[in-house]
Amino acid sequence: MRLRLICVGQKMPDWVTRGYQDYVRRMPPELPVDLVEIPLAHRGKNPDINRLRQREAEAILTAAGPRDRVVALEVGGRSWSTEQLADQLERWQQDGRDVSFLVGGPDGLAPECRARADQQWSLSPLTLPHPLVRILLVEQLYRAWTVTRNHPYHRA
Repeated sequence: MRLRLICVGQKMPDWVTRGYQDYVRRMPPELPVDLVEIPLAHRGKNPDINRLRQREAEAILTAAGPRDRVVALEVGGRSWSTEQLADQLERWQQDGRDVSFLVGGPDGLAPECRARADQQWSLSPLTLPHPLVRILLVEQLYRAWTVTRNHPYHRA
């Protein structure tokens, strides 16, 4: 099983790249993490946000495998405790399909992305900056894996 983070936005600040890479390196070989960056549609003066999100949605949905379990990161999604996420991770591993996590840009995900999702997950009731979500997401996946292996990281 592979974990795929499909994120809108490229050219992240160095701190985002370093933080993300730190946790990706910690992931075990049986849970590799791939990052797919979707170009942010250009937002000029008075942009048509729905049309721009639609363009981003097409690229996001193309990047997700046709058989993937899809998890949309949504502020209105279900929140999980660390233990609940660890249970989810074990179920995903037993299922055997790759898991694609969809992270929208500054205007969120298009309805088509939410419709394609098997699950919607909220990291927080707060609206988080999409670059920060990359780090939080991979850290939480790593933490969930450590719980499943009784690794001491999750107790820190």
